[in-house]
Amino acid sequence: MNPNLSLALLLIATTPAFAADPVGCDKFKWPMEKEIALLIAPSLPKLAKGAETPPPPAAVTMTLSPISEAVLPKPPERQQKPGSYAGFVRADVPSAGLYVVTISEYGWIDVIRNDAYLKVNSFGGVTGCAGVRKSVRYELSAGPVIIQVSGAAKNTINLAFSPATR
Repeated sequence: MNPNLSLALLLIATTPAFAADPVGCDKFKWPMEKEIALLIAPSLPKLAKGAETPPPPAAVTMTLSPISEAVLPKPPERQQKPGSYAGFVRADVPSAGLYVVTISEYGWIDVIRNDAYLKVNSFGGVTGCAGVRKSVRYELSAGPVIIQVSGAAKNTINLAFSPATR
């Protein structure tokens, strides 16, 4: 066998495959019935950039700006594509616990407190689930946080913020 072909086959065999997101609402890593119901409700309140969300569990339609014009509390942790959209809202965490931030379309989620990014507990995303695309869990203490969304394809996105179902 040709040594170059052998090397190519070896590289292909040892390179990890990157799986696409699972398809279907039942493919999230944790129960999502509450978040799905929140996000597909008719007439979600529309929030301007920086506005405060209703107490959790809540869902809103966030207004986003082009990333080139977005004035965000902190730069997104992930590099953003030109032409994408970003924005943020403020939320009050009523008591310590595990909380979920879920968005309707593709995007990047950062949760910020005291000018620091909070560590993600876990995350998941699916395709083929009408009105829901990505969900991220955070272990939060009581108090105010900023929920920042970036990398969105359009100027609005639906966002749910709720206590997690374990």
